[in-house]
Amino acid sequence: MRSVTLSVVLLGALLSGFVVGTWYSQRESVGAISLRAPKILYYVDPMHPSYKADKPGLAPDCGMPLKPVYEDGAQLRDTEESFSSARSGNINIDPGKQQLAGVRVMSVEKTASDGQLRLYGRVAADETRLYRIDVGINGFVRELSAVTTGTQVRKGQWLASLAAPEARSPIQGYLAALEALERTNKSGEGAASTQSATSSLQLMTDRLLTIGVPRTQIEEISRTHEVPATIDVTAPADGLVVARSVTVGQKVERGDELFRIADLGHVWVMADAFRADAEFVAPGAAARISIPGRATSMHARVSRDVPPQFDRESQSAKVRLEVDNPSAVLRPDMFVDVDLTVALPPAIVVPADAIVDSGLKRTVFVEQRTGVFEPREVETGWRLGGRVQIVKGLGAGERVVVAGSFIVDAERRIRTSISDDRSRP
Repeated sequence: MRSVTLSVVLLGALLSGFVVGTWYSQRESVGAISLRAPKILYYVDPMHPSYKADKPGLAPDCGMPLKPVYEDGAQLRDTEESFSSARSGNINIDPGKQQLAGVRVMSVEKTASDGQLRLYGRVAADETRLYRIDVGINGFVRELSAVTTGTQVRKGQWLASLAAPEARSPIQGYLAALEALERTNKSGEGAASTQSATSSLQLMTDRLLTIGVPRTQIEEISRTHEVPATIDVTAPADGLVVARSVTVGQKVERGDELFRIADLGHVWVMADAFRADAEFVAPGAAARISIPGRATSMHARVSRDVPPQFDRESQSAKVRLEVDNPSAVLRPDMFVDVDLTVALPPAIVVPADAIVDSGLKRTVFVEQRTGVFEPREVETGWRLGGRVQIVKGLGAGERVVVAGSFIVDAERRIRTSISDDRSRP
């Protein structure tokens, strides 16, 4: 009986020892695993890896979550392959993570296309429809109309009256020539006499026009056979008064400007284009003119006979566009937006978002294989409508990151920073 009891006690002791040993072994195993867990050294800004923090949070500049950096020999976020890629210059991003981050890749080709130049312009009067009203004789301003700068006038509208004593002699000469022609017609002296009298009258008429007497007033003189007290000043065409340089009682001399009138039915728009863009502007190219803050737009054409002119003040090319303006919506010196369609030569083109511009160099990310990207420095040319020409660094058919390139660049910066930390002794 005593031996049986002893056997039971020994068996219980053995079982207890096995359980305790198993528990201790598992505890040591778990402890070893926990000891091998990677230790976080610090946190970095994904956009600017030079920024470091002791605890997790948000980056102060971009608001993105800070990324943990682990002790040497452990993983940052991906496998050890990521670090070797970082050392080689390539960036590994899992396709699933690319989709979540909005990274998009596209093949580039060398093709010709149309582009839109967005220019800023200023309205100017058409020089062929700009009328300057000058004084043709010395005199004094006796009367003035209520017309001022900005007033719309009609052709033949009275603007002012001048007292000009010197005009009396040519007006009397005109009346004498008129009476001579009338006598010749009544007497029937023959064709030669009539032609001579007509020529004399035409000569005196031209003289009156030269000193500024309008045709309407010449017709009035012909009808009344009287010398008027003043000479009328009238508008030579429909248009807008863009300048008035006269007051009542003012003494004026031959050649002085009284008014300037612009016919706004057809105007010019002078647009500024960068010299690199101006080479694509072709005579007769179509454009649309719009006024900031207004919904309406107007058709325009680049002048066919005037190439872009270089402006030394703005260091840009002045492109002249012609616009029909029947409602006079466009006024001189008004600023407008110009959307000009241009034909672009064959070129490799990428979206502007594909390029990471550091100021000193421009970089794109080329897909080497699925999930692996190579940063590559490129040279750029023209930039139009959100597209940029690649002059050097890319070939047709290569696949480039066209959306989310800043995210790929952030990964590159982080891994390059960690690779540099590891290389330090």
